[in-house]
Amino acid sequence: MICNNQECSLGHSQPVRSGGHVTLIKKYKHMKNILFSLFLLLFSHFLAAQKLIDKKATAETKALYTNLKTLSQKNILFGHQEDDAYGTTWNAVAGKSDVKDVCGSYPAVHGWDIGEEGSTYNVDGVEFANMYKWIKDVYDRGGVNTVSWHVDNPVNEKGAWDTTRAVKYILPGGKDHNKFLKRLDYVAEFLKNCKSNDVQIPIIFRPYHEHNGNWFWWGKGNCTEQEYIQMWRFTVDYLKNTKKLHHIIYAFSPDRSRMDLSNAKTSYLYGYPGDAYVDILGYDNYMDVGIKWNTRPKEEQIKNLIEGLKAVSQLAKEKNKVAAMTETGLEEITNPNWFTEVILNPIKSNPDIQLSYFLVWRNAHDRPNHYYAPYPGHSSVDDFMKFYNDSYTLFEADLKNIYKVKKP
Repeated sequence: MICNNQECSLGHSQPVRSGGHVTLIKKYKHMKNILFSLFLLLFSHFLAAQKLIDKKATAETKALYTNLKTLSQKNILFGHQEDDAYGTTWNAVAGKSDVKDVCGSYPAVHGWDIGEEGSTYNVDGVEFANMYKWIKDVYDRGGVNTVSWHVDNPVNEKGAWDTTRAVKYILPGGKDHNKFLKRLDYVAEFLKNCKSNDVQIPIIFRPYHEHNGNWFWWGKGNCTEQEYIQMWRFTVDYLKNTKKLHHIIYAFSPDRSRMDLSNAKTSYLYGYPGDAYVDILGYDNYMDVGIKWNTRPKEEQIKNLIEGLKAVSQLAKEKNKVAAMTETGLEEITNPNWFTEVILNPIKSNPDIQLSYFLVWRNAHDRPNHYYAPYPGHSSVDDFMKFYNDSYTLFEADLKNIYKVKKP
C-alpha cells in the first residue's frame, strides 16, 4: 500500500470475560477445537495433489501447506504482524501479546520482517536474536510463521522505499549482482537458523510484495515486469537449489490499490513468476477496508473487497494453490465493528472466497495510533470477541497438529 512513512503498507484458552459466560465460551471453544481436528482428518486426504514448488520440501512444510488448503474450505486463520515482539504500550515482554490479552489466544499466524538483514535489529526495531526465539515459540505452540522482507535498495543501501533503479543491476551479469547475493546469503542464513531442536521450522516467505505499486525499488515503473520476474525466480532458485532450504513456502502478493477489478485476474497476474515459483497467491488490501483516503461508500468498498477476494480465490483454485489476504487492516480500528462487519461477514457469506489466512498489520509501541489489532480497553474489543468466538475463525489455540497430515 502507498505510504509516506517507513512502513511497507500506508503500513483461545480463556477470554477476558467473567462469570458464567466464560464457562460457556470455554465449552464452545472446546467444541470448536474438536470440529477442527475432525475436519482435518476427514478432508486432508483429498488434497494429495496439493504440491509445493519444492519437490524436496520437508514433511512439516508439506503438511502445513496441505492443511492450510484444507482449512480454507471452511475456516480462516487470523494473523497479526510482529504480535509477540511488541504492542501499543510495551516492547519485548516475554509471553505478551495485545491479541492474547484481549481474547486469551495468540493469533494463528505470526508475521515477521527481516528487512535490515545482517544487522542486530530489523526494520521495525525487533532484535533478530529475539525473533528467532519467538519464531520457535510460535512453532512449538502450533502456530504459523510468515516472513516479509523490506530489503534495502541493494544499489545504494538507502532503504526499501528508495526507488533508484536497481533490479536490472542486481540480476546475474549486472554490476551489483554480488551485493544482491550478499543480501540473499543473509536471508538464507536467517531462514536456515529457524529451528526447533533438529526440525527446520516451516516459513511462509513473502518477498518483493506489492510490486504492482511504485513505492518500493522493486515496484512497477522502477523495473520492468520481466526484470521483476527474473529477480523472483533467481531468489527462489537460489534459496531452494543453491542454499538447499526446503522448509520455505513462497507467497506472491500484489496490492489491491493498483489492480483493475474490471479485469481482476489479468491485473492480479502482473509480474507473476509462474506456477513453478509460487505456492501462495497473496493479496494485500487496505484500500477496500475503510482506509481514510478511499472516499467510496462503505457498501461499495465491501463489494470491491468481495470481488477481489473471489478473483484471487478462483485463481488459486485454477492453479491448485493456496490463497491468503497477506496484509490488511484499518489503522486505529476506527470502525468498532470492523472485524465482523468488514472481514468476517463478507468473507463467511461468500463460499467462493476461500482464504487460508488474513493478517492485520502491526501494533507499534513507538508510533502513537499506529495499530491494527485491538488491545484491552479499545472500542473494538466486544466486536473482536464475536469475531474470535465465531466457528469460522481460527486462532493459535484452535490449531491442532497443523504440521502433520492425518491419514484416513
